[in-house]
Amino acid sequence: MTDNLQAPRHEEGGAFCVAALYHFAKFDRFETFREPLETLCKTHGVKGTLLLAHEGINGTIAGTDAAIATVLAFLRAQPEFARLEHKESRASKMPFVRMKVKLKKEIVTMGVENIDPNQIVGTYVDAKDWNALISDPDTIVIDTRNDYETAIGIFRGAMDPNTKTFREFPDWVRNNPGLHNKPKIAMYCTGGIRCEKATAFMKQEGFEDVYHLKGGILKYLEQVPEETSLWDGACFVFDERVSVTHGLKEGDHKLCHACRNPITAEEITSAHYEEGVSCSQCYDSRTEDDRNRFRQRQLQINLAKKRGERHIGE
Repeated sequence: MTDNLQAPRHEEGGAFCVAALYHFAKFDRFETFREPLETLCKTHGVKGTLLLAHEGINGTIAGTDAAIATVLAFLRAQPEFARLEHKESRASKMPFVRMKVKLKKEIVTMGVENIDPNQIVGTYVDAKDWNALISDPDTIVIDTRNDYETAIGIFRGAMDPNTKTFREFPDWVRNNPGLHNKPKIAMYCTGGIRCEKATAFMKQEGFEDVYHLKGGILKYLEQVPEETSLWDGACFVFDERVSVTHGLKEGDHKLCHACRNPITAEEITSAHYEEGVSCSQCYDSRTEDDRNRFRQRQLQINLAKKRGERHIGE
């Protein structure tokens, strides 16, 4: 699989094409672009979420191969996104409920002013070269994702900042002087956008040899054979597949719809697990009133399924 669409590969994972994309660009007309983009997506049955801001575009969408090709062609026809790349995987069922195009201050929220990856950024590292870089004893490897993502998968030897949101990452860097103890910093994330912005921030903070995984974990899992992989676990994805594994196959994780955290098959057997209501990770942090409210929501979801419909809260 390349960054361009190929013929359908339904036998390798499902009828739906899932395209993860982002591109940093000066995009002053992002507000007026929202409506035509959303209309095009909905017309072709594409679902997912796309974020637009002055700094570019970010998001994940799903649909038929032809529909995704149409949307990507439309985006690349815009001068700002002519060099847009995307990562492609398959889903056995539509992994999104609806289509949303949102206007944002940032396409990935770090909360630091004047961070522009088009002006200063780290060095891209292709998936085939990543193992050598992170195995180098002179390299510190950092996972720029959040704690619920790192909980189900991480590169061997990587530092986990245990952040709840990407906004916490800058303070974590500034409060860890040990990051200066080795000459190289290598960072990664799901699809490449967070680690790209993180390298821009770290370069601005004075770090010199900063690298990031081109295409993120998704590209690595697509291209690097499992037998030589340094990735342990599954990769959390922001759709109803919940996780993917080597070869971008759908993982076995489910989502707790109470806390939105990924849960394993073992956790589903916990006495604290109740579909749509609680799991072992969030049971102690919820009140019985919370659980009763979630039970009512889950009841409505189940009734909608019986009618062959999809409840908006699902």
